[in-house]
Amino acid sequence: MGMAPTSAGGGRTRIHVISDVHGNARDLARAGEGADALICLGDLILYLDYADHSRGIFPELFGVENADRIVELRTARRFAEAHEFGARLWASLDGDRATIIEEAVRKQYAELFAAFPAPTYATYGNVDMPHLWKEYAREGTTVLDGERVEIGGRVFGFVGGGLRTPMRTPYEISDEEYAAKIEAVGEVDVLCTHIPPEVPELVYDTVARRFERGSRALLDAIRRTRPRYALFGHVHQPLVRRMRIGATECVNVGHFARAGRPWALEW
Repeated sequence: MGMAPTSAGGGRTRIHVISDVHGNARDLARAGEGADALICLGDLILYLDYADHSRGIFPELFGVENADRIVELRTARRFAEAHEFGARLWASLDGDRATIIEEAVRKQYAELFAAFPAPTYATYGNVDMPHLWKEYAREGTTVLDGERVEIGGRVFGFVGGGLRTPMRTPYEISDEEYAAKIEAVGEVDVLCTHIPPEVPELVYDTVARRFERGSRALLDAIRRTRPRYALFGHVHQPLVRRMRIGATECVNVGHFARAGRPWALEW
């Protein structure tokens, strides 16, 4: 388990927590101001902005009109049609799809990782590419997944990624693999994940008007190990941002891409 120093002078410790950065490098550069450390719960990449279809990798490659169409299909949950439509667009390009995406992701990662303050503790979101992080994480940025770290005398556990969905985002894993990472973290003071526990009020997105995938294993671990906090993101406009499960305060730390402000934890 890694160790981080307490706040200067041995006083109170303040941690800023963000999730769902989705390309917002400008606000990311200021996210650690006034804090002893920054925690990032993933989704750095902006593939397609559902609020502004001109932003992201997809419209850069295929244009806004095609982005409008793919959003329309996905929002209507016509995932098979969306997949076929996307496949036709990719077939129209010269070059390998994986290579083209990775090049675009690398450009975003170079800017975003450079904006992280020190120290930053980060885990992956479902749209991230974990195999690239080791190339861009600089000194002062610690990447954790299924691991623990001590910050200011409290133990933080980190579990990254999402569960499998029809969206087929890059870092979706099986329920069994996700549960194993939750188990590996064990008992902690603060449990940090990208996705929420499987509670209807926490996984329902009021704008997309659909239930996102939450984790049953995470919910069970919260009930069993009783951390002080369970922090997560993933659901951009949740029905409920904060609720108590037994002894645990469960908090969606917010859609950083839109709000540009971190959630603060202080003790």
